[in-house]
Amino acid sequence: MIAKIGKGENLWGALTYNQQKVDNENGTVLFTNKIPDLWDRPYSVKFFHQYFEPYLIANNKTEKPVRHISLNPDPNDKVDDKDYREMAQQYMQEMGYGDQPYVVFKHTDIDRTHIHIVTTCVQIDGTKISDRYDHPRSMEACRKLEKQYNLKVAGENRNLNQSSVFKLVDYTKGNIKTQLSSVIRHIPKTYGFQSMGAYNALLSQFNISTEEVSGELHGKMRKGIVYFATDKNGKKVSNPFKSSLFGMHAGVENIQVLIEKSKLKMKNDPSKHILKRTVETALSTSKSEASFKSQLLEQGIATVIRKNNHGKIYGITFIDHNSKSVWNGSQLSKELSANSFNTLWNEVEIKRETKYDHNDHFNLSEEVWTEQFLTDSISGVFDGFFSSLLSSDINTDQEEQIFASQMKKRQRKRRKK
Repeated sequence: MIAKIGKGENLWGALTYNQQKVDNENGTVLFTNKIPDLWDRPYSVKFFHQYFEPYLIANNKTEKPVRHISLNPDPNDKVDDKDYREMAQQYMQEMGYGDQPYVVFKHTDIDRTHIHIVTTCVQIDGTKISDRYDHPRSMEACRKLEKQYNLKVAGENRNLNQSSVFKLVDYTKGNIKTQLSSVIRHIPKTYGFQSMGAYNALLSQFNISTEEVSGELHGKMRKGIVYFATDKNGKKVSNPFKSSLFGMHAGVENIQVLIEKSKLKMKNDPSKHILKRTVETALSTSKSEASFKSQLLEQGIATVIRKNNHGKIYGITFIDHNSKSVWNGSQLSKELSANSFNTLWNEVEIKRETKYDHNDHFNLSEEVWTEQFLTDSISGVFDGFFSSLLSSDINTDQEEQIFASQMKKRQRKRRKK
């Protein structure tokens, strides 16, 4: 069994993400701790949120008060609801969250049934539950559950050699060709992408970019691609490397073959609809580009946004590390195209300029810092997925501000109606 721990600030977003699974009949509420059961009406995000508020108010200085945990048994393990409830309670007790309010959701919209747990690390007296040694403690808790419930041990019968682990290229460490090769030799066969642009967006997550080249060889025009190492801002920092240095699979002809295969495979892929709903949820519960990206990052989805020199968004790509697929926003829906995001966030910025007081300016600087933090810590996502511990530590505004912002948005929508 694999446990992933997401650490963030958006309680409303985490609850909404899971409750929408329930509302769409792709999930159920299995268990609640220190939150009353509802027998006469459906659960709602607002209902859950009110039981966390006293804890969040008790300590509004903790930057990452929300814990979004998922427990993922092997797909071949047969776990019933009773076992899931017991496993969730035991895991939370082992991790020090036994006396906290939390909600256990079961997700059934993919082949691998699993559970998500939403809680807070802030106790009712305002003290913070320590997250030191979370990784080893979580692994130990999982090993206990595997033995107790006769589950497959995480990593069993899997190829765990170095070639299956993707690491970000760090040009400062030298040996760039070897670093590039460790990614380029395996990424195209692992992820689905439907264009060279999507392939480039995927590689950008590992500090790699490509450039198409053409020239005459033996009297014939030839096309190819070269690879570069980049810094964290996407700037090329190495000489070009010919694709032939990394094998035939890295060449333009093979990449085009993979693109055509991906188009067929991804045409009716159910993960597309799951990703679409996840992106829509993050969009409806975030107030800025930075918080939008951080929410998706906590769900294992990286966002690549392309802007021109004037700051206008002309492209947006989502890399779903759960389904190993890459999608342009417009492929998910018209409402998730680059133009839609550009209009939405430009309007938000204009409103901010007219509304901010001194404290709001402070929050804006926090968001700028957060955007840089997201860039700096992207490697944590890959470490998390390939080490079975997802820990996206995002420092943005406090949950109460997000909740208040959500209420204001709803009020504005009512006025428009």
